[in-house]
Amino acid sequence: VEEYGADTLRLYEMFMGPFEQAIAWDTKGVKGIRKFLDKVWRLKNKVEDKAKNKELESLIHKTIEKIDKDVYSLKFNTAVSVLMVLANQMEKEEKISLDHYSKLLILLNPFAPFITEEIWEQLKLPQMCYNQSKPKVNKKLIKEKTISLIVQINGKVRDRVEVDIDVTEKEAKELALKQEKVKKWIGKKKVKKTIFVPNRLINFVI
Repeated sequence: VEEYGADTLRLYEMFMGPFEQAIAWDTKGVKGIRKFLDKVWRLKNKVEDKAKNKELESLIHKTIEKIDKDVYSLKFNTAVSVLMVLANQMEKEEKISLDHYSKLLILLNPFAPFITEEIWEQLKLPQMCYNQSKPKVNKKLIKEKTISLIVQINGKVRDRVEVDIDVTEKEAKELALKQEKVKKWIGKKKVKKTIFVPNRLINFVI
């Protein structure tokens, strides 16, 4: 606590792994958590009200959904992990909106209350961070637009191809048959039958 702070210790104990497992203490892990909190602190310098980012908005709502499930199941290690993913993505952005950053602070607050309250105060946000309602998931924003369609030949997986969600059989067939790996496996043989399972796989019987 003296060297890295109470938030770091608190987060590290939750991030070490599932509570039911015995895990060895490792000071390297403590340092990693401190770097994460330092990153969250630096992100306040990127805040700009006009910043807009639909992809980041989607990631935030996926993070909210994952944390809801993980905290309910006492899987605090994976809840902390998705917060790290969110912070990493924010770090890549040139600017982030106050709305997006404040959501990160609210989600992180139960895990690291001291640093989040300090940042909240510095940003002159209303009341205190812990008094804020937890952000709610917008299901429309977390729906995947594409899927990885499995391409099989005679029942064996030979390739995967990114397609739009709810792709039609005709579209999936045309796209899959253009893939180099698929061309290689089919060669000059004739496709006798096509089996299509929407949003999962397409199988060519040769």
